[in-house]
Amino acid sequence: MAATAARRRTVGETIRVVLVDDQEMVRDGLGALLSSAPDIELVGEAGDGLHAVELAARLRPDVVVMDIRMPGMDGLTATGRIIRDEPDGTTPGILILTTFDLDEYVYEALALGASGFLLKDAPARDLIDAVRVVARGEALLAPSVTRRLIADFARRRRSGSLRPEAAAALTQRELDVLQEVSRGLSNAEIAERLVLSEQTVKTHVGRILAKLGLRDRTQAVVFAYENGLTPPPGGDG
Repeated sequence: MAATAARRRTVGETIRVVLVDDQEMVRDGLGALLSSAPDIELVGEAGDGLHAVELAARLRPDVVVMDIRMPGMDGLTATGRIIRDEPDGTTPGILILTTFDLDEYVYEALALGASGFLLKDAPARDLIDAVRVVARGEALLAPSVTRRLIADFARRRRSGSLRPEAAAALTQRELDVLQEVSRGLSNAEIAERLVLSEQTVKTHVGRILAKLGLRDRTQAVVFAYENGLTPPPGGDG
């Protein structure tokens, strides 16, 4: 699992986005939508993965909105290249555009370090919210379909035995927070559930990521499922 760090942005700074999709009409529509947001700047567009990798290296955006199924280099390969090739160890957040049936692609994108997923049939304005979430260094985990995909991904990758020692560096409270994160809860929801302040939850999440060498909440969720810290939905753990 990639352990690179997301780029840090200053509060109020414009979010620089590269949009990747092989359909020009889709790019035009999504590009117009992104450009309508006052805090988002569309700095580049690509119609295939190779061009996306080149733009990411040259423009160093905050977020790459990445389609998966494209001719030539697909979005999966491009995601791996973008994350691997960053010279200073920081990467843009990668928001995957997907449909419900992109099983193996989605699982591999998670392993490579993608920060979130947006279904192509989601309401158009959701794209702006998703870009903002990923730009903050957070993971887009709210949709229940994403949680199911992550759980299924972890089931497929798990060796078959639980490894509780993998989280030995965590305190009990940090473990509690990690389990709630893995269920897709926001900091505010976790704070209410565990009777903590939202700032305390945020601090715990930061410490969890640092101790486990993880990039963001998405990787924390995958870690929890892979290591048996959270039973997959509908499974027996």
